[in-house]
Amino acid sequence: MPVSEAVALRESVRQYAAVPLTLEEVSALLWATQGIRRILSAESALRTVPSAGARHSLETYLVVNRVHTLSAGLYRYLPFDGQLAQLRLDAQIGHKAAMACFGQDFIATSAVTFFWTAIPERMEWRYDLAAHKVIAIDAGHVCQNLYLAGQTIGAGVCAVAAYDQQACDELLGVDGDEEFTIYLAPVGKRRA
Repeated sequence: MPVSEAVALRESVRQYAAVPLTLEEVSALLWATQGIRRILSAESALRTVPSAGARHSLETYLVVNRVHTLSAGLYRYLPFDGQLAQLRLDAQIGHKAAMACFGQDFIATSAVTFFWTAIPERMEWRYDLAAHKVIAIDAGHVCQNLYLAGQTIGAGVCAVAAYDQQACDELLGVDGDEEFTIYLAPVGKRRA
């Protein structure tokens, strides 16, 4: 799909078909949002999304509901390895994610929900007080790439910023201080 077409068709989708995504489709979405293009050092790389100073303060967690060959549960993307780390299995995790987002039920019906956390220390040492601004900008870059990549696989995406901070941090198992939820987006095949 040409980029111009993906941009023109981009919209927030809150209703998903009950069909699962394939692991290959999820892999394509992960590459589009956090993929490594070139390693600069053990701590730094150029990715498929821009980041201030190539600091990449965001981490990606997946709440998996319906993905072929993956059990429902929580996973963390390891971009330098190009792999998913299974954190825990939980058949109810989609429902728990929806509840952590003030009961937005469409989250529970997605095939997968991307959660992004921020690790501010990665930016603060370099950008001081401006760190939080560039972290927010980076989150926008990541989610926009998810929208565009979703178009190419016939999936709908809906960015969500209305969530209970503590509940989402607890769902992901992050401390809420050194690492905290900053943004999320459910993804699923579009209804016919």
